[in-house]
Amino acid sequence: MEKELEMDKELDQVIYIGLMGAGTVGTGVLKVLLKNETSIAKKVGARLEVKRILDKDVEGISAKVAALGMDGSIVTSDINDLVLDPEIDIIVEVMGGIQTAEKFIIKALENGKSVVTANKDLIAARGKELFDVAAAHQVYLLFEASVAGGVPIIQSLKESLAGNVIHSIMGIVNGTTNFILTKMTQEKKSFDEVLALAQKLGYAEADPASDVEGYDAARKVAILASIAFNTRVTDTNVYVEGITNITDRDIAFAQELGYGIKLLGIAKEENNEIEVRVHPAMIPLNHPLSSVNDAFNAVFVEGDAIGKTMFYGAGAGELPTASAIVGDLIAAARNIQFSSRGRLGCTCFEHKRIKSIGEIRTKYFLRMLVKDQPGVLASIAAVLGNQDVSIETVIQKRQKDKFSTELVLITHQVEEHHIRDAIAIIRSLSSVEKMENIIRVEESD
Repeated sequence: MEKELEMDKELDQVIYIGLMGAGTVGTGVLKVLLKNETSIAKKVGARLEVKRILDKDVEGISAKVAALGMDGSIVTSDINDLVLDPEIDIIVEVMGGIQTAEKFIIKALENGKSVVTANKDLIAARGKELFDVAAAHQVYLLFEASVAGGVPIIQSLKESLAGNVIHSIMGIVNGTTNFILTKMTQEKKSFDEVLALAQKLGYAEADPASDVEGYDAARKVAILASIAFNTRVTDTNVYVEGITNITDRDIAFAQELGYGIKLLGIAKEENNEIEVRVHPAMIPLNHPLSSVNDAFNAVFVEGDAIGKTMFYGAGAGELPTASAIVGDLIAAARNIQFSSRGRLGCTCFEHKRIKSIGEIRTKYFLRMLVKDQPGVLASIAAVLGNQDVSIETVIQKRQKDKFSTELVLITHQVEEHHIRDAIAIIRSLSSVEKMENIIRVEESD
């Protein structure tokens, strides 16, 4: 009551919201809306009120909602209570998953509701189809929280940087893998040790495959590439490698050579063709992304007008993700206040070819065990030379036993198919005992 009295009379107008899902992120959205109710109302010119909440666990969520000081009876298990309610203007989808979420979002859009979602899996796979439905019904589909949690990168690309031709995006968009690589680097621990710690602390799922194999990051990079280059990119277009093969030896050599190792999502455009990939990469220690540690996310963008800029912050969590969702809610509500419908839709108006991984051009770190005998380096260099691969740096040390030596090379930039052909031959050399690892080396131009 006191809050209502504080508001100006013109803020008595209410924009009603339907919330699909009241787990961690959904609860965060409720907390932010309640905590910042007055300031949000003044920014929008109307109060934002959650009228119905959809969840299968009606009893449990009703108690949870009541504990926040809200009416527990607004929880329902019937989607029609949200999408067919003429008073509800905006739907927030934080259920996750693809099939059911897609079905419910389409139903909401078809019934004239703008939708705010954090669902990266759905946007990466079916974004175009959803945007088509939103455009047909002149409503908004907003998804800031789908990439990098609380880091405001989607709207920045769509609006603040819209005047640029974007040349490249390089991002740390998975907090779990960044936490693991940070701990491996700083505490000299193995991947398995740090993964167990990440699971204990709640940074990694019991089944961590989506994070450590790079699939989560691939979905986010597909979304960023689609927006940055105005062409449709799905998660299936993204080349993906995870971090499970990164060892303490790789990290030690990387640091000795002046690099850090991060799981990077990389998207670049050149001559109207694009490359989109996720893999571990070595980046110079003086690159801004090198200083992004623990579970934080960052996206480094290069545009023709802005030059180089980086967006940094918490990539997940209850309140950071809720921050992005509530920001989208405010944007949708402001547009409703000014009778704007579907002002900012899909920006994928071009059809650019996506390069295969063999066509990308970068530098490579090769670490191998070789026989400690004369002529080995010369034979490997000859193979590389025959495949148009030139060597930039060589380190040879740490005799594992009296017969073996650890050999590390960094190449100059070369198209990946050349290095793959060379490695296939090098593996067959009798002097090479084992190719331990191959890591791409990314350096900002």
